[in-house]
Amino acid sequence: KLSQADITGITLLLFLGATGKSAQIPLYTWLPDAMAGPTPVSALIHAATMVTAGIYMVARSHALFSLAEFTQTIIAITGLATALLAASIAIRQNDIKKVLAYSTVSQLGFMFLALGTGNYVAAVFHVLTHAFFKALMFLGSGSVIHAMGGEQDIRKMGGLHKHMKVTSITFFIGCLAIAGIPGFSGFFSKDEILAGTYAHAPWMF
Repeated sequence: KLSQADITGITLLLFLGATGKSAQIPLYTWLPDAMAGPTPVSALIHAATMVTAGIYMVARSHALFSLAEFTQTIIAITGLATALLAASIAIRQNDIKKVLAYSTVSQLGFMFLALGTGNYVAAVFHVLTHAFFKALMFLGSGSVIHAMGGEQDIRKMGGLHKHMKVTSITFFIGCLAIAGIPGFSGFFSKDEILAGTYAHAPWMF
């Protein structure tokens, strides 16, 4: 039979792996740097498949993590700090894909906050909704970069709506979803995470 110390040790080491895979503090810097690849690749890998593997692993191993209260607290605080820090960094970025990359890191922080508060269903739900709206935004950014002849500096863009109406509308829908506007998928998953966090620890909320 495993002792409490064994379970805590195992879950902390598993979480360490998830921290690197899912770009949490302090191992988040690789994700924005990985944006050098083609945009459709970013849409697949950075929105849906690769970076969410850490979340999936923790959710799948929830039987162990639920027994380790200390680890869960560490996960929640790491997720909370990552969500706030990455969103703050995103505000100061000028590269259209780096903005989305840091936004992804922030959303992954949200998912870890849900895992740390024992809300595994909400975390996996947010993985699913995020995959769709973030892929939409990456493909939208690819459309903009293509139209701008490879330019990625948002300071050199503006007034593109009249030239790219479809991209503009679809990108805006992705923005509404990630902002958690009621009626869009992001609202339901974020609301679930916030509700679970408030029930677990109001100060985190």
